[in-house]
Amino acid sequence: MGMQHVTLQSRPSLTPSQIADLRLAASKLTGPERRSFEAAMTLKYCAGNPLMAEAVLGWGRQTVARGLAESRSGILCLGAPAACSGRKRWEEH
Repeated sequence: MGMQHVTLQSRPSLTPSQIADLRLAASKLTGPERRSFEAAMTLKYCAGNPLMAEAVLGWGRQTVARGLAESRSGILCLGAPAACSGRKRWEEH
């Protein structure tokens, strides 16, 4: 089960209008939904290559790679900002 060799020269045949539509759709989503969408579009149009998704669609390759890993494993990656920001508990005042 080898990985398919994909180069940046074999870019997908997307029009600038289609790329703009994909970027707009991704900008309306946040968190795991956004990563899932970007991963699905990367699999469909960029052969699962995060570097190509960054070059063609302008998405961060780390975000796309995390979305691909989440879709492969079924485990969502959650960050700590929610726990470390916002209003302090009354006990801490």
